[in-house]
Amino acid sequence: MDVMGEKATLFESGRFARPSVDESSRDEMGDAAEELRLRFAAEAGDAEASSVLGAMLLRRGDFDGAEPQLRAATASGDRAAANNLGVLLHQRGYPDEAAGWWRIAAVAGSAAAAHALGRHHRERGDEPAAEYWLRQSAEQGHTLGAYALADLLEHRADAGAEHWMRIAAERGHREAAYRLARAIDRKAAQEDEAAADDAVQETEQWYRQAAARGHRRAALHLGAILEKRGDLKEAGRWYLTSAKDGEARAACALGFLLRDAGDTESAAVWWLRAAQDGDGNAANALGALHAERGETQTAERWYRAALDAGDDNGSYNLGLLCAEQGRTAQAEQWYRRAAYAGHREAANALAVLLLQVGDTSGAEPWFSKAAEAGSVDAAFNLGILHAGRGEGPLALRWYERAAAAGHTEAALQVGIARLREGDDRGAERHLRCAAGGGSAEAAYRLAAVLDARRPPEPAHELGETVHEKTECEEWYERAATQGHRRAQVRVGMLAAGRGDVLDAARWYRVAAEAGSRNGAFNLGLLLAREGSEPEAAVWWQRAADAGHGRAALRLALVYARRGELAEGQRWADRAVALGPAEVAERAGRLRDALREELSA
Repeated sequence: MDVMGEKATLFESGRFARPSVDESSRDEMGDAAEELRLRFAAEAGDAEASSVLGAMLLRRGDFDGAEPQLRAATASGDRAAANNLGVLLHQRGYPDEAAGWWRIAAVAGSAAAAHALGRHHRERGDEPAAEYWLRQSAEQGHTLGAYALADLLEHRADAGAEHWMRIAAERGHREAAYRLARAIDRKAAQEDEAAADDAVQETEQWYRQAAARGHRRAALHLGAILEKRGDLKEAGRWYLTSAKDGEARAACALGFLLRDAGDTESAAVWWLRAAQDGDGNAANALGALHAERGETQTAERWYRAALDAGDDNGSYNLGLLCAEQGRTAQAEQWYRRAAYAGHREAANALAVLLLQVGDTSGAEPWFSKAAEAGSVDAAFNLGILHAGRGEGPLALRWYERAAAAGHTEAALQVGIARLREGDDRGAERHLRCAAGGGSAEAAYRLAAVLDARRPPEPAHELGETVHEKTECEEWYERAATQGHRRAQVRVGMLAAGRGDVLDAARWYRVAAEAGSRNGAFNLGLLLAREGSEPEAAVWWQRAADAGHGRAALRLALVYARRGELAEGQRWADRAVALGPAEVAERAGRLRDALREELSA
């Protein structure tokens, strides 16, 4: 309740000497002198002095001394005294009598009394009377009255709440500034992007005003806005301010900022502080930190603390911890607990675990529940499940859903399905998404799609530079760099087509050493063309051993030229067995010729 009202301001006469004492002693002496002056004036019948003296004693907590002074001033018609008498009686436990004096002061024009009377009626459930008096107070420019009126109207979902909340905020009421920012935030979530951007600026302004006045939750939200924008240094300062004032969520957020900056030890200090204040997110962060260090028992303790704080992530993380340790039964138990609480990733993890033990029928409902709740991984896993059953259309539907949410492997699967349907344009779109997300297979297939569209180019002699790399070559190279063996072979072939022998040999060798039989065969061709047939034979043998029929035929020819007819015949037999048909036919003729030569 408001103490003093409009007239109750201390009179500073300046008539007293100021001895050389410390500030606190000087203030005490000044207050005592002022009180003595006011007493003399009140005893002489000065109503205003009685009012001010009563307010002074009321602030001090001297109710017995304040009451007669306030009653005397009220009897003389002092509205500030009537308001303060109401405050005194309210604090003594006489709310109805207090309301009577507030009414007298409010009718006389006291905005503070109108505010107090409005709050009294609201506490009694009389909202129409409360609104009437609060509106009287607010319209007279009383900041607390404007805020209380806004609070009442907001409770009733009245559109006028924002107007009065804004007025209170503009007059410096920090809670009003905070709540106005929250209201604008909620409204912005339902608007278009341009309007939302404007709302963010206004929201930041009000959060900043409230935070500057010591509102810890406003400081937390301001820090979040700044962090999202990338102003990490200023965000950290506001998180720190809020955390020091006891806001656990700010301490947790500050911990994440410090961790991202590489200061794990300081992060742990703030997470510990937040976790001890009941922040489940901070407890989970501490658990993850200890799990990374191999301190599984401590990690488990913090995950349990998160669960006790009502954070379902604690149960999910306990499941992950148990799964990593091979405690499958316990992992299932924790996953189920989190999944039943609506944790979508726990539902997906539970389904994966059930799938691993062969319980397909038990896994599918959990995959579905997780996917319907928005789990991208679960949608992809459902696609795999249906594809394994041969249910292509259903699989594709879930792949498309996961791909739309940015799942790289799902986008690859949709791209492959579009290729099977002959929809190159649709395939290209999804393959680009998957390749951009880092899929080497998608990059290779995208390159192949683009490659098929290129017009044929004239043949060129080795060593002759022809053209710059095309987009398809760039995608082949990206896939090749990621270790895709077929892409490595194709990059080598394109380099050879450009006349870049060294680059071609490098990529063929990389592919061959990674186990590509085509890479080994092509490297052998390149070496033979350059006059290094013995080394070429080494790579052809590696390719032939891996099942490459053409390489076996090449080896048969090499040994035949050397006069090693039996060895040539053996490789010819191998080429006949490996094929393809054209190779088998040629190898058969060579084998027969070598057999005749051997029997002659």
